[in-house]
Amino acid sequence: MNTFGNIYRLTSFGESHGPAIGGVIDGMPSGLAIDLDEIQHQLNRRRPGQSAIVTARDEKDKIKVLSGLFEGVTTGMPIGFIIENADQHSSDYNNIRNVFRPSHADFTFTSKYGLRDHRGGGRSSARETIARVVGGSFARQALTTLGVEIYAYTSQVGNITLEGEYGDYDLTKIDDNDVRCPDAATAQRMRKLIEEVKHDGDTMGGVITGVIRNCPIGLGDPVFDKLQSRLAAAMMSINAAKGFDYGMGFAGVGRRGSEMIDTFTTDNDGKISTLSNNSGGIQGGISNGADIYFRVAFKPVATLLREVNTVTVNGEKTTLAARGRHDPCVLPRAVPIVEAMAAMVILDSYLMNKTVHL
Repeated sequence: MNTFGNIYRLTSFGESHGPAIGGVIDGMPSGLAIDLDEIQHQLNRRRPGQSAIVTARDEKDKIKVLSGLFEGVTTGMPIGFIIENADQHSSDYNNIRNVFRPSHADFTFTSKYGLRDHRGGGRSSARETIARVVGGSFARQALTTLGVEIYAYTSQVGNITLEGEYGDYDLTKIDDNDVRCPDAATAQRMRKLIEEVKHDGDTMGGVITGVIRNCPIGLGDPVFDKLQSRLAAAMMSINAAKGFDYGMGFAGVGRRGSEMIDTFTTDNDGKISTLSNNSGGIQGGISNGADIYFRVAFKPVATLLREVNTVTVNGEKTTLAARGRHDPCVLPRAVPIVEAMAAMVILDSYLMNKTVHL
């Protein structure tokens, strides 16, 4: 349960308030020059304390690579890394040691394991996703050699939705604002809403859209291991993720087949492609070379900075007033996590495909 992937594999370890979060990457091809500054950049995009609309926990999230690199180049051996935790306020959680937080993993972890780490949720904390960002950043640099581009952006916060399709926006501008929405006017409205719910001690959910460009044709396997199944499993493993669709997804269920089919055509060189991309770049569970686009729905954060009703570990009714530093909306910090999971799925699928076509 702590390892993701088949050939390109990430095993992560660590808890929210432990000494460090870390991981081991297996299956990374040898001979690739790695830009550690770029990996740190991706960690900075995920880290807390980066703006006024995310948690104020002040972690620098500096990566320390322990193995698998020699003079900046991958050796093909396991890549070990850690990111130390430095700004834990464990005492903020003393009041929930014997109380179950509503909609958190407290009750289910206790029921399964017989105990739980109450300090920030322990292993169930979203701080675990640091390792995913590292694994995804390594994968992304490998995919760059194939020309693959991966983007994710905030497309909805609450009832504020980016109206256009991904092709209507310059995706290189995603980081131009702290909401990580490629449209400045919509981003401003989203930010205002996040500030409002934060002021009320409340939280807000939304949607992140992911885009994979220049994906090689042929990734994914029939029946139980379709490419969209791998992507869905990856995205639904992210904390607070509640839904996944790709291509036209749920928006297409009310249309006729005549409106949805992607008609084939050829260019002057005889290359086959489609006139539309309602399939979202995947047909029969296998990539067809068109852009892969998908959406991930995230729920509002369960920790409210207001009094809520709950029960103790003994089942006694009580109230809880949460303390500490929490995100009013996870979407801005989840964007690099979505990108990282997509990168690991695509690289793993590419390496799996190589074993089929020797």
